[in-house]
Amino acid sequence: MRDLLLKLEQAVRQQQPVCYTCLVETRGSTPQKPGAAMLIFRDGSQVGTLGGGCVEAEVKRRALRLIDADTPEIMTFQLDSDYGWDDGLICGGRMKVLVDPVRTADDLPYFNAMLQLLESDQGCTEAIVLNPETAEGASETDRFLIDANSKIVAWRGRQEPPAQLWEGLKPIQNRPRPYVNAGIAYLTFHQTCQLVIVGCGHIGQKVAELASDVGFEIIAVDDRQEYCNAERFPAAKQLIVGNFDSALSDFSVNRDTFIIIVTRGHNHDEEALGHLAETPARYIGMIGSKRKVKLIFEDLLRTGTPREALAKVHAPLGFDIGSQTVPEIALSIVAELIAYRNLDTIPAGYQRTSLVEEIKVSNKTG
Repeated sequence: MRDLLLKLEQAVRQQQPVCYTCLVETRGSTPQKPGAAMLIFRDGSQVGTLGGGCVEAEVKRRALRLIDADTPEIMTFQLDSDYGWDDGLICGGRMKVLVDPVRTADDLPYFNAMLQLLESDQGCTEAIVLNPETAEGASETDRFLIDANSKIVAWRGRQEPPAQLWEGLKPIQNRPRPYVNAGIAYLTFHQTCQLVIVGCGHIGQKVAELASDVGFEIIAVDDRQEYCNAERFPAAKQLIVGNFDSALSDFSVNRDTFIIIVTRGHNHDEEALGHLAETPARYIGMIGSKRKVKLIFEDLLRTGTPREALAKVHAPLGFDIGSQTVPEIALSIVAELIAYRNLDTIPAGYQRTSLVEEIKVSNKTG
């Protein structure tokens, strides 16, 4: 989205009119979900996609008729036999698409504000009026940008939001999916989740590769320079080389931090978990057999780590898909990370009771 907004600004600065199109509501089976965006230029070229197929061509056809218009429109498409996809399949759902002609620099402040919010990476919401009959006092296509503090920072259309906007707004910190409430579509843009990989062996390296492809920001930690380096972790935002005790003792962790512990040995795993178990990380996972995990939990309980902190640790981490090879193990781990990021839980079929429940060791006292 950031690249798309930069290209939009560049086109307008070059006096090249463009239509900004965005999928704002879907029902049933559709090739893309709300938030997908595409720019359409006068010559028929495009940046981004709404999913391909005939409906995208129809959006483009209608958008080109609006490219010199003064006002945006909401277009509705029923995905029946008239709109088959490139592979010949018919989705059968319904899509609502915002088509907004952007012609001059006067149209840019809203999009520039959106770009600034996305670059701040604090999370934000775009509210778009779809039905003015239920969103009283608003007009169709009125749009409002709302920052992580629930403050409107920009608008396109009417300046005053309908009361229903605040009634339907969900805190972005809770990472809601795009949704519609009272005739208003809420497109959500979440803060990037940080994935800390403690242990840069073969599994950590493969997890970093897969996780970066699905939007995690990678930080790799290891005590060996020959393993923790830019050649092996080209997508990493940060590489931390040093003994695990010093590297993790003052490490900054927040609510959007995911952590996996995949070091080369039992002692290093225990050392890392001892530093990280009580942090506010959203997800902590540790690799290992059930026996190894229970031994580590027992040791940490004896030295004072709270039982409730260990109960939140996903161990052994990764979905049970019969993984044997390094790529399979990494895939099972990343699948669990994605599920927890997107659903804020583990799907029912993969949930398991924490192994700490099987341990009777008392915490150290005195």
